[in-house]
Amino acid sequence: MDTFKTVKETAKGLFTEKKSKFISFAIPVQTVDDVKAEVEKYRKEYYDARHVCWAYMLGAERNEFRANDDGEPSGTAGKPILGQINSNELTDILIIVIRYFGGVKLGTSGLIVAYKEAAIEAIAAAEIIEKTVDIDISFQFEYPFMNDVMKIVKDLEPTILGQQYDMDCSMSLRIRKGLYDQLISRLEKVESLHFPKED
Repeated sequence: MDTFKTVKETAKGLFTEKKSKFISFAIPVQTVDDVKAEVEKYRKEYYDARHVCWAYMLGAERNEFRANDDGEPSGTAGKPILGQINSNELTDILIIVIRYFGGVKLGTSGLIVAYKEAAIEAIAAAEIIEKTVDIDISFQFEYPFMNDVMKIVKDLEPTILGQQYDMDCSMSLRIRKGLYDQLISRLEKVESLHFPKED
């Protein structure tokens, strides 16, 4: 699999239950630092809220994730939020649910349902997009073999990140994972072409 699903931009949802208000946000993120910054931002903005609970998932393999109950009973907030990220097969996403307590306790099962529904609302409001898992590659070759290289680029349509033409030419490309091996094997057949040694 060299594609994954994520949200295009931040989307907002709302769920109310027995006067408690659950405001939810589905936010695109790429690193744990992004997650920390976003959680901090919403904590400041909703400083008067009782709880700011969240869950995130990162990476195309979807194997980096965390859930946080922020003082709600264990497993009643972060887990149901993460459950919705999972059931929608999303990644590179953070869902934050902000709770304003309405004076009526919801009980454990009530909380689980409320946080789950709030997460569903945020995802429903989001535009879900598919992205490819990409690999970057750089190489050098001699100018006379430019046409051979450009033919491969034209055929496989990688993104050209950078190029330099001199007697010695260099090029950096980004290609989706599924086409990487094909690109390498074709480039290896071009005379004079070599890949710089990794440091």
